[in-house]
Amino acid sequence: MVSNNNLLQPQLPRFTGKNYHQWSILMKVLYESQELLSLVENGLVELEDQSALTQAQLTELKDNKKKDKKALFFIFQAVDEVIFERISSTNSAKEAWDTLNAAYKGEDKIKLVRLQILICEFDSLRMKDLESVEGFF
Repeated sequence: MVSNNNLLQPQLPRFTGKNYHQWSILMKVLYESQELLSLVENGLVELEDQSALTQAQLTELKDNKKKDKKALFFIFQAVDEVIFERISSTNSAKEAWDTLNAAYKGEDKIKLVRLQILICEFDSLRMKDLESVEGFF
């Protein structure tokens, strides 16, 4: 970790398109340590009319917007260039997180299912005793 004026900058795990499950767990722990996880998972509640808010509520809203940008910055910093292009137009941490979840969550399961299908297809490719090589293909 890099220290600058008593502020710690955590070492961010890098997501390159592989092992999304592991990366997302590491990022969730980071968000918890920075008190950002709820904001990333639930999003920032935007109010249409802020005129009825008290000064304390306005301050809290401003702080939450700042936290959201901090979480979004962490996501941007933790992905490679190709993945960054995919999420660069998002405006909130929740939007970026949901975009990554939609694109990569369950990817390992999909690969496993595809592998199982290929194994079954390979197992079914057996030549019969009287079949010639030309007839097999």
